[in-house]
Amino acid sequence: MRDEPRDHQDAAQWSPLDSDGWYAARNATSALRDILTAAGMEKDFPYLRADLNAFGHGLIELGRVSPATAERLAELLRLALASGKTSKEADESTEQRTRED
Repeated sequence: MRDEPRDHQDAAQWSPLDSDGWYAARNATSALRDILTAAGMEKDFPYLRADLNAFGHGLIELGRVSPATAERLAELLRLALASGKTSKEADESTEQRTRED
């Protein structure tokens, strides 16, 4: 058993790099990081990170934030909803601001 060749990975050899969930979480975290940076809030989310749960599902850890940060985030979301921009328009606007900086 121990010396038999193995054609499949067991749980001890599993890597998050083999998981679509990891890449989805990492990409979403990067997108959120870019938006928070554009809003000047990069230091307000010190626990922001990509993660996987025990089932391999990608998760984004936002962590704890101060009440002031939560209020600012709520206001930014309110303004975004009120502006009526689509997510594609918002992405293009953010990319343009990031290039200008």
